[in-house]
Amino acid sequence: MIKLREHIGKSFILLISFIYFTSCDFLRFKKGVDGDVESGSRPLASVGDIYLYPKDVEGIVPSGISKSDSIDLIERHIKSWIKKQLLISEAQKQLAFDEVELERRVLDYRYALMMHEFEKYNIARNIDTNITEEEIETYYRENIENFELKQNIIRGYFIQLTKDAPKLNRFRYLLRSNREEDIEELKSYAYSYGTKVHLDDSIWVNFEDVISNTPLTDIPNKTDFLRRNRFYEIPDGDFIFFLRVSQYKIQNDTSPLEFVRDDIQKIILNKRKVLLAKKLEDDIYKNARENEDFKIYK
Repeated sequence: MIKLREHIGKSFILLISFIYFTSCDFLRFKKGVDGDVESGSRPLASVGDIYLYPKDVEGIVPSGISKSDSIDLIERHIKSWIKKQLLISEAQKQLAFDEVELERRVLDYRYALMMHEFEKYNIARNIDTNITEEEIETYYRENIENFELKQNIIRGYFIQLTKDAPKLNRFRYLLRSNREEDIEELKSYAYSYGTKVHLDDSIWVNFEDVISNTPLTDIPNKTDFLRRNRFYEIPDGDFIFFLRVSQYKIQNDTSPLEFVRDDIQKIILNKRKVLLAKKLEDDIYKNARENEDFKIYK
């Protein structure tokens, strides 16, 4: 192992020297006549009769990183390669592999990757990403039983202030007011003195996200809390936490459309992708049958 490490270390020096003292992108060696055989390159590591050559690690070092980071990256890659080869070697010792079946599965995987890339290319060229509000609303109505809330959500304000913030009583008044000018004053105050601020009550948000890392996370029954409190204030240490709940929905309620709109858009888009993939398959089959590109023997 020590000899192997010394050998790897020497290879690192050669490798990094080559990187830093040539104008090439990374590890470009002279090719043989057939354009495939390397000339003059020593292996970086070996396991049994399997060798790792410099050409096998081309491109793993991004441009612009330091020499020490380059060495570390190459070293980790070599160690990872050795571990994989050892695992493969041990597997071959302990298990009897059906080489034909293994090759078949490798080919199946290769063909699956090819089909996936072709479908992805075709979908990217042909998919309509425009989703209307009517489509979203229709899907929501027709599948409303699938939109049960998994958490409590609210619309409202949450502000964390220091105890020495000025005019706290004025702030308390503004927090309870619905007048447009008072709301603007509230937002101006909160952004000036608040250390944690949520002031967009036009969107539904997860209640747990709003109160995370605050004393409100210790409330034992948050569902009951939301049912009982529209305004809430709690001091803690050097801070005071203020909550105003404009609307709330509790766990197991039906999610409002606004809260699941993005999810519905993704679902509709994914359904379109599935349909396009099936249409591609059907069209290719139909054209091949018309052109007699295949035969079925009975």
